[in-house]
Amino acid sequence: MTETANLTERLLGQLLAGTELFSVHLGIQLGLYQVLHEHPDATDAVLAERAGIDRRYAREWLEQQAAAGYVLCTSLADRTFRLPDGAADVLLDPAHPASGVGMVTVFAGVAQAVPALAEAYRTGGGVPYAAYGSFTRDGIAAMNLPGFRHCLAQEWLPALPDVVERLTKAPARVMDLGCGAGASTLAIAAAFPRAAVTGVDLDEESIADARRAAAAAGLADRVTFLRQDAAATEGDYALVTIFEALHDMGDPVGVLRTVRGLLAPGGVLFVADEKVADEFTAPADEIERLQYAFSVLHCLPATMAEHPVEAAGTALRAPTVARWAAQAGFASTVLPIEHDFWRFYRLSVLD
Repeated sequence: MTETANLTERLLGQLLAGTELFSVHLGIQLGLYQVLHEHPDATDAVLAERAGIDRRYAREWLEQQAAAGYVLCTSLADRTFRLPDGAADVLLDPAHPASGVGMVTVFAGVAQAVPALAEAYRTGGGVPYAAYGSFTRDGIAAMNLPGFRHCLAQEWLPALPDVVERLTKAPARVMDLGCGAGASTLAIAAAFPRAAVTGVDLDEESIADARRAAAAAGLADRVTFLRQDAAATEGDYALVTIFEALHDMGDPVGVLRTVRGLLAPGGVLFVADEKVADEFTAPADEIERLQYAFSVLHCLPATMAEHPVEAAGTALRAPTVARWAAQAGFASTVLPIEHDFWRFYRLSVLD
């Protein structure tokens, strides 16, 4: 097969994958998988009635999902359908470790901004984060939720034993910078009842979501969410965290300098960001390809909208973090935490 034919075949496969992903997005947004979960061996009539959609659309979606292998057709004669075993964990529970809800939702959100991207590329401008809409915001939150819920206090923070001891034995302050919808902030607060935790983010809708989540979790008395820049915040914090947000900041060194001024003596900055190779290579592995795709479509354009000092993009490499840290007065250490997509750093103030 020629290189031209190989490329054409690859694009066809990616067209198939993308269009099927949109069909999954429809199923999540319209509650169609939920109906199948609650009513196994459902017909198109049952799906249409329970989900409140048109029956003709219900039939086509069910047949397409069965053809794609996302749902099972349990009777060809009666056209009945059900979810495969385990599919509810992936399609219905955003907090489950195997959840795919966030991946599907953020894909749909990024697609909404494609018309604005072309103009940004031509002008050198950007596409503001808010312009990506609720699907992108909700998708990012859902993608990160399982890690925050199941790993943050259980696996990640124990890599900072001195910090854990400090948060456990005495009242202390924690800032979660770039907190988004607040799942990381609330996980820290739940794990350390003596800590007062502040989540800070510039996105108004994310902060609103975070405040609602804090109230629902019964943590509003110990957790504060602020829509503002870190520079508007006062110290002294035993711990500051930045989860998957440093690469989105238009002045990363400036932010790190601000954080250094907010830390109490002996305080630590804990950063998690993308796990990519230390140097650019091509072709790259699938994780690096995914990070670059997000960079092209979302992270870089959103940063460019801030008139950045330095626009990093999603492929944030460990030597870049070390350079930024040194410029801001920190020593940077890569922590031995296993994760498929993130690399974790401890930043300590230089003497």
